[in-house]
Amino acid sequence: METASAVRSGRLRAVDVVEEALERIARFDPSLSAFAEVWAAEAVERARAVDARTAAGERLPLAGVPIGVKGRYGLRAAGPLLAAGCVPVGATAVPGPGTSWQTWGLGAHGRTVNPWRPDRTPGGSSAGSAVAVAAGLVPLATGSDGAGSVRIPAAWCGVIGLKTTNGRLPSADRTGLAAPGVLVRSAADAEAYWRVMAPTAHRDWAGPTTHRDSAGPAALPVTAVFSPDLGFASSVPDPEPVALARAAAERLAEAGVVRLLPGEAPPRLEDPAAAWLALRGRPADDPGGAAGRIREVNDARLAGFFARADLLLTPATPTAAHGHEGPGERYSTALTWAFNLSGHPAASLPAGVGADGCPVGVQVVAAHGREELLLAVSRAAGSALPRIDCVRI
Repeated sequence: METASAVRSGRLRAVDVVEEALERIARFDPSLSAFAEVWAAEAVERARAVDARTAAGERLPLAGVPIGVKGRYGLRAAGPLLAAGCVPVGATAVPGPGTSWQTWGLGAHGRTVNPWRPDRTPGGSSAGSAVAVAAGLVPLATGSDGAGSVRIPAAWCGVIGLKTTNGRLPSADRTGLAAPGVLVRSAADAEAYWRVMAPTAHRDWAGPTTHRDSAGPAALPVTAVFSPDLGFASSVPDPEPVALARAAAERLAEAGVVRLLPGEAPPRLEDPAAAWLALRGRPADDPGGAAGRIREVNDARLAGFFARADLLLTPATPTAAHGHEGPGERYSTALTWAFNLSGHPAASLPAGVGADGCPVGVQVVAAHGREELLLAVSRAAGSALPRIDCVRI
């Protein structure tokens, strides 16, 4: 990150960087409600400590970078980022108590709004993190993804959202469905997050493998297949998010980032809804005990697919960002939660802006343990996909 480099070299002070971020939050967050809490005094003290550490010769890879952490307990998972010199400026908004759907946030100033259109939701449950990054309040914010909670708000706010391989980083979720993640504006910032959070991940990953899993990033282009609906959701996605995601896949191919395999069919998965809900403690949703079968079938089909191709591309969401009244009858998670069940790493990359003025995303899924490949593709995609700049607020 340029900020960290400037702080390390003495061209900037961490205190000045953090105070500037706090000023932006004070100015714009009353209309966005991206933060549930702002820790102004604590952030300035942490920034002073970072300046003292760098002055003493300590090399901090993320020196002075202001970040948001998801929810009031987000600091518990941010230890490596703090050790690397990040300065948490506040807790980002998450859904309020009693929310039956997780696609909005409740911040200190009310409901969290999409910075592109205040009458639309930013997505959730990492709602505030996505808004804080999209609006330029902070360059990086943490998230967690149990069904699409990083990828959905990333898509609807026009930023990059990375969900890591389940089990690769610590998670407090006992079901095993949730994995840590990050929301950023640039692939370089996502790479900086990954290097800090998993500095030896490429060497010590011992999770599920295929012959491709431990090979590290392949030389580009890598092979990919596009699926509009994962085989079970053909009646769910709207035409526009599918068209924009497909166009993004084609741009990636034209730019030499991926090589689309015309003869390779995408995996046809079973609808993961019953399995996901059963694992979340709702056995009434699985009266026939189908959850285990669904998971076993999907795991086998995905393993077979990733033995033949490097990436699976889909729309990140089946719809554009909806209003604050709720998602209606369709799950916003329809195309994301299969990979919480299977554990695969996945990212949402900006795919363009729809007719309603809100961004949509293309989801990029890789084999277990291949975050480095997702990051390499994200970096190369920067010049191929539509540029969605920081929202002007």
